[in-house]
Parts: sequence; structure tokens; C-alpha cells
Amino acid sequence: MNAIATAPAIRPGYRVSPKGAAATVTTPPPYGTPGQDPYGQQPGQDPYGQQPGYGYGTPPPSYGTPPPGYGAPPPGYGQPAGGYGYPPAPGGFGPPPGGAPIPNYLWQSIVVTLLCCLPAGIVAIVFSSRVQSRQAMGDIQGALDASKKAKTWCIVSAASAVAVWVLYLIFWIAIAGAALNGD
Repeated sequence: MNAIATAPAIRPGYRVSPKGAAATVTTPPPYGTPGQDPYGQQPGQDPYGQQPGYGYGTPPPSYGTPPPGYGAPPPGYGQPAGGYGYPPAPGGFGPPPGGAPIPNYLWQSIVVTLLCCLPAGIVAIVFSSRVQSRQAMGDIQGALDASKKAKTWCIVSAASAVAVWVLYLIFWIAIAGAALNGD
């Protein structure tokens, strides 16, 4: 068997390393054709393929005058003189219909969630987040109901935290009393 050892083809940008060592890159291989835009555009060509003269700033060419009967609408058509719907209220949006804004108890819900009782606080946050969305939809009764429930769950969360702390304090007082009595 006559085997001729041939050297492997070396790619441009690589150099031959000693046997067993990894090949190292000296320079990156060339990319594209020199002197040509790497994205395939010819010099002076519009990059978006549009015809010259068209775009946002230039109106399309005119097609002449419209046929008779295609002009402004005859009198009596179009938007009514006073506009559509009710006239806007003076001073912007203002308070909701029916009086003062509805409290949502959101910051109280967040505080009792972080400092008191997590499950009851989360329920309070859910109800407090419903207040404003229902009020925006015009469901004033639903917003008032959600506000009342948010307030109730804030109180439940705070009361449960107070009850747990009182029981905790009583427990440690009982332990300390038993230790002092020697029981």
C-alpha cells in the first residue's frame, strides 16, 4: 500500500499549527465583493425599491378633474351643525356621576398585604383594582360594591395580624412565666 500523505486544504484566514494543536484564526475571511454594498444595493438605488418621486412628502400625480357630480356634498349632508352627541362638559372629565370620587383603597391594600396578612391582602388588592375599571365603564354600583369589599378585606387583614401578634405575645408571656416558676 502506497499512501501519499497530503496536507488538508487550508481555508483563507487560517494558519497551520503544529501537529495536535488547534488551528488559530489570524484574520477573518473576506466577506462579499470589495467595493460593493454588503446588503446587495447598487450605488444610487433607493433602498426600499420605490420609484423616485413617490413617498410621504410627494403627492401622487393628478388624474385630471373629477367627473361632474363628484365634488363637495350638497347642502344638508355631512356632519350636523352642532356635532354628534352631547356637548362636552365644561372643565374636562371631573368627578364621576353621582358625587365624590369612589375610594379604591389600593395603597391600604398593598400595605396590609406586605405588613399584615398576605392572603386577605391579596383579596383586598383584587377588589381595589376593580373599583376604577368599573367606574370607568359607568358601573357605579359595581364600583361602590368593590370599594366596600376592598375596605372590608383591608380591615380583615389588619385585624388578623393584630390577633396573631396578641396570641404570639401571650404565648411568650406564658413561656416566660413557666420558666420563672420552675415548671
